[in-house]
Amino acid sequence: MVRVPVAAPHGIRRASRTLARHYRSLRPHPSAELVPQPHPWLRALGMVAVVLLGAWLGLLIVGNVRVPVGPMNTTMTLRPSLAGGTKINVSPLGALELNSHEAPVRLDVNVDQLDPDRARALVDHPERISGLQQEIAHDVEHGTLDLAVRSCIAVVAGATALGLVVYRRPRRALAAGGLALTLLAASGATAYATWNPKSVLEPKFSGLLSSAPSLVGNARSIVTEFDVYQKELARLVTNVTKLYDVTSTLPAYQPDPTTIRVLHVSDIHLNPASWKIIGSLVEQYKINVIVDSGDTMDHGTAAENGFLDPIADLGAPYIWVRGNHDSLTTQRYLERMKNVRVLDDGKAVTVAGLRFAGIGDPQFTPDRSVEPGGDRAEELAGARLASALSDQKAAGTPVDIAIAHEPTAARETDGEVPLVLAGHLHHEQTEIMKYGTRLRIEGSTGGSGLRAVEHEYPAPIEASVLYLDRDTRHLQAWDEIRLGGLGQTTAEVSRHLAEENQPGAGATPGTTPPTGTPTGGSGPSPARPGAPPASSAP
Repeated sequence: MVRVPVAAPHGIRRASRTLARHYRSLRPHPSAELVPQPHPWLRALGMVAVVLLGAWLGLLIVGNVRVPVGPMNTTMTLRPSLAGGTKINVSPLGALELNSHEAPVRLDVNVDQLDPDRARALVDHPERISGLQQEIAHDVEHGTLDLAVRSCIAVVAGATALGLVVYRRPRRALAAGGLALTLLAASGATAYATWNPKSVLEPKFSGLLSSAPSLVGNARSIVTEFDVYQKELARLVTNVTKLYDVTSTLPAYQPDPTTIRVLHVSDIHLNPASWKIIGSLVEQYKINVIVDSGDTMDHGTAAENGFLDPIADLGAPYIWVRGNHDSLTTQRYLERMKNVRVLDDGKAVTVAGLRFAGIGDPQFTPDRSVEPGGDRAEELAGARLASALSDQKAAGTPVDIAIAHEPTAARETDGEVPLVLAGHLHHEQTEIMKYGTRLRIEGSTGGSGLRAVEHEYPAPIEASVLYLDRDTRHLQAWDEIRLGGLGQTTAEVSRHLAEENQPGAGATPGTTPPTGTPTGGSGPSPARPGAPPASSAP
């Protein structure tokens, strides 16, 4: 009997698996044909898009630093840009752009606010002004180093995070972060290689700063005569601080408790020191209502509107008429403020027990495309106001105080109202007109603003406190307040009495002559007609 060898069962199974794997490897892979792989350049383009978008988002969210530069607080930011350069934003005045470098990134510097403590330190120690240039250079250098480090972290984090969301592969995400860092480093190297230190000599101004060359001279003169500008800066900072100190110690008149106190201001012309001065006067004199007879602005642009925001915190209702430097844009902005009453076209309101009516200036002189209407336009506006006053009187609601910016318009109200207030001339003046109306022209509460140094002697800062009887609503007395202009530190307060309250004159029935002196007995006494004003110096 012949024996035939039989393979073990496990050997047969192993042979069958080997044959199956062999034949499977010979079959085509349908998935390779149904889902074609993207071309390499499409993958690269997608990676570039992820890197750029992620880097931009990173800079937008965390790529800025707050840096104190001299007496100012600033925010520095890097932004993607085709043109490069540096942009310095000085809100609300505008911006200036420097062609400082050519790279796909732009340096944005926002001047946020003036730090009062550091500014006062410069005033207390004027010798520090000489080292201000070096201090600012050090601050800017320190800020740019911080910005470089933070920007590197921002672009790497942004590109890596977006790469992880898009690709969901850590290696691809890290590659995106590395490419973003490389791109930023290359941009920095390009900016360094193309850095133009002379760009400060040819800045491009926008907004209100576009008038800066005509106001302070060209940038080249600033650089070549920097010591002169240092001295002027020291005088300006010192003067503003001393004005604040002067107004906090002004003698305050203590009238009868029922007397209505009106603070008349005008022609502020964008002087930020005016708000502090007005606030101090409101507190010292217990003002019931503030009247602004216009020219609060200088160009009337929307960029200036932020300058008006402190009005909300002055502590008294604010009545305002438009001046020839205030636009309808300015007027609409003020109309939205809760404590402001804008008067125009003879509109009348009652505030603090007094009835006011006013009209805005018909001319807007900063607009060079419109030919000024001159005195004729002012006379027509005054006639409209006089007509409105007459209508109010006929209706049994007579107006106590009328307001116009231009004295030419104000004169048309003679005989229709006891008192009319105006400004425009930048100096104080009082007169009784032909038909008995008293015209009070206010000086510039902003010291003529940007025009303060155009003449040989700087314009003073002026305001008036009017005292009116609550029953008759007639003017009893007024204090003319005069603070020294740029480079001067004098303060004068002169008392004037209405004719019926002059010594020896019979008091009008129902009126209460103003009596008393400021707390401590240090204030001015009532002045005689033509007497020199009482004065006090800080």
